[in-house]
Amino acid sequence: MSTPVSPLQIGPHTVQPPVVLAPMAGITNAPFRTLCRDFAEGGSKEGASGGKGLFVSEMITTRALVERNDKTMQLIHFDASEKPRSVQLYGVDPATVGKAVRMIAEEGLADHIDLNFGCPVPKVTRKGGGSALPYKRNLLRAILREAVSGAGDLPVTMKMRKGIDDDHITYLDAGRIAVEEGVTAIALHGRTAAQHYGGTADWEAIARLKEHVPEIPVLGNGDIWSAEDALRMVRETGCDGVVVGRGCLGRPWLFADLVAAFEGRHEDIARPSLREVADIMVRHATLLGEWIGDEARGVIDFRKHVAWYLKGFAVGSEMRGRLAITSSLEALRAGLDELDLDQPWPAGADGPRGRTSGNNRVVLPDGWLKDPYDCAGIDEEAELDTSGG
Repeated sequence: MSTPVSPLQIGPHTVQPPVVLAPMAGITNAPFRTLCRDFAEGGSKEGASGGKGLFVSEMITTRALVERNDKTMQLIHFDASEKPRSVQLYGVDPATVGKAVRMIAEEGLADHIDLNFGCPVPKVTRKGGGSALPYKRNLLRAILREAVSGAGDLPVTMKMRKGIDDDHITYLDAGRIAVEEGVTAIALHGRTAAQHYGGTADWEAIARLKEHVPEIPVLGNGDIWSAEDALRMVRETGCDGVVVGRGCLGRPWLFADLVAAFEGRHEDIARPSLREVADIMVRHATLLGEWIGDEARGVIDFRKHVAWYLKGFAVGSEMRGRLAITSSLEALRAGLDELDLDQPWPAGADGPRGRTSGNNRVVLPDGWLKDPYDCAGIDEEAELDTSGG
C-alpha cells in the first residue's frame, strides 16, 4: 500500500524520504552511518556520495565538546560524503549548551543540531538530565533558547519521550515550548522514561503531538522494525517522518527498504540470504577497523553486532559464541564461512532487538517532582557520556 508523504524540511535541508537514523551510543558512529547511507543510496558499494535520509551521529555531551575531549572530537568528525552533517548534543546547563552550539556553528562542525531529552538511564535521570529534564519547563526553555540563539543559521531539532511516567507526562508542554523557542522539528519516542524500551510504543501520543504543534514537523519513533511499520506509523499518526533506532541493529539495509517503501517500490524490500548478511558483517567490521585505525580493535568493537545480524538464522550457540569473541577479520570471515550461507532470509526475523526492559522506577533528584518550573537541583554531573532515547 502506497503512503503519500512529503519531503521533510529541516531548516534548509530537504530530507526525502523522511527517515532519520536515531543516535545510539556506541552504534551510530561513522562506519555504521556509512553502511546505512550507502544502502539508502542504492547499495553497499564503496564511495557512495551520501544516502537518502538523515543520519545522526552518536550523542555528544556539550561539556566534553566545549572541553575538546579527544574521544568527543573523533565522534563529531564526519566523512566528506556525509551531507548534511547531523550531530546530537546532550546537555543540562543552558550556558554550556550555548557554548557548544556556538562552537559547532562558528567552526563549521555540523549542518544540523539535535538535542537529546530522551535518555532514560538512572545515572542521567538521577541528576535531572535526559528524559527527566523536560519536566522542568523553565530549564527546558532556557536550554532551547540558548541553543537556537547560538546556532545562527543551523537548524535545531529535539528528541524527547512522553514524560517521566504516566503520572508526569510532559511532551505536549515541551512541544509548545519548542515551537515558541524556534526549534525546527521534534521527534517523539512514544514511551515514558519509566518504560525504557519495554512494552509497546504509544503511537497515539505522536498523533496528539502532531495536532498540538502543527507549525513544525513531528517525527515518530518507537517500534519501527520494518519498512511497513514506518508506513503504518505515518498513516496512523499523520507524522511528518520516522526515526529508526533499534530496528536497524544488525539491519543497515533497512534504510534501503525504507527508501523503496516510501517510493512505492515494495517489490524491492530486501530479504538477504545469510551469505549476503555475512558479507555485510565483514564490511562493517572492516569499516570499524579503518575508522579506529586498528583492525583488532575494530573487530572487537563489532562483536556486539554479531547477535543482531544473525537473529533468526540457524546458527548454533557454539558458533555464535565463537564469532562473538573474534579479534581479526580473518577469524571473523573464517567463522562465517563455516555456516550454511545458502540459508534464505528467515521468517519472523524482523522484530525487537536491543534493550527491551520496561516498568522501571525512574531515579530522580530529591524533590524533583515538587515543582515543574523550579530549576534548582540540576547538576553538571548529569552530563555523562551516555546516550539513549
